[in-house]
Amino acid sequence: MTQALDALEYRRVVGRFATGVTVVTSTLDGGHYAMTCNSFASVSLDPVLVLFCPEKVARFHDVVLSSGEWAVSVLGQSQEAASRLFARRGRPLEDQFAGIAHSYGPLTGAVVLDGALASLECRTVSTADAGDHTVVIGEVLGLGVPDPAADPLLYYEGRYRSFRPEPYA
Repeated sequence: MTQALDALEYRRVVGRFATGVTVVTSTLDGGHYAMTCNSFASVSLDPVLVLFCPEKVARFHDVVLSSGEWAVSVLGQSQEAASRLFARRGRPLEDQFAGIAHSYGPLTGAVVLDGALASLECRTVSTADAGDHTVVIGEVLGLGVPDPAADPLLYYEGRYRSFRPEPYA
């Protein structure tokens, strides 16, 4: 018989895996939607695929599944405030991008955050049920590097962290 895992202990343990921080965006019926996400990963080079995992109860979940197209902005250190904003549940959706420098992806129309380390525009090719989340796999349609000099924003043990790479010798 399998012993049930304690959810808080699980979060503490997996929180020891440092991740980058992204904001995933989508457009539906003229509205722009966003969600902070650290469950993002590269999947395949041929074809070029990535994935992310939205929580089923998040408003963004149904939007991105209905839209079928989305963009990922990989955040830099200076974008912690944007990460916190788009992680907040129940925030007003109207004017949520006000005061945040952004543009619109030429292939999907989804918001791409200016100053991001990297950006990807994607089209959903498959989904899979994963407990209280859905795994969304997307074909990468386009790539960008909005700020090639930015340092990454990291998330580790429930806190934002910074990383400054050592110069190459």
